[in-house]
Amino acid sequence: MKQLEVQIMGQSYLLGCPEGGETRLLDAVERVDSAMCKIRDGGKVKARDRIAVLASLNLAFDLSDRPAAAPAAPAAPAMAASSTPASTAGQEGAIAALLQRLDTALGEDGRLI
Repeated sequence: MKQLEVQIMGQSYLLGCPEGGETRLLDAVERVDSAMCKIRDGGKVKARDRIAVLASLNLAFDLSDRPAAAPAAPAAPAMAASSTPASTAGQEGAIAALLQRLDTALGEDGRLI
């Protein structure tokens, strides 16, 4: 396994990467860095961990809006079944439940977006 040093929001990370996966990993790093910097630059959230949680949720939400026929990468077995209506409804319910739990846990400080 190859290791790549990357920067996310100005902080260095050493990440493991399978051979041939460098381009996909660097693309993912760019998306994460961009999402986190956008939230940070918005000025409402300062804590790095909260920025990471919000960026993760935004990226996951964007992925859930993609059509099932055009995945960005090969889907894991659990994701392959997402084209069925029951699975899609289950995923939407799980995302809604996760968002509700995060709103409850993080919403009390009044500094979130």
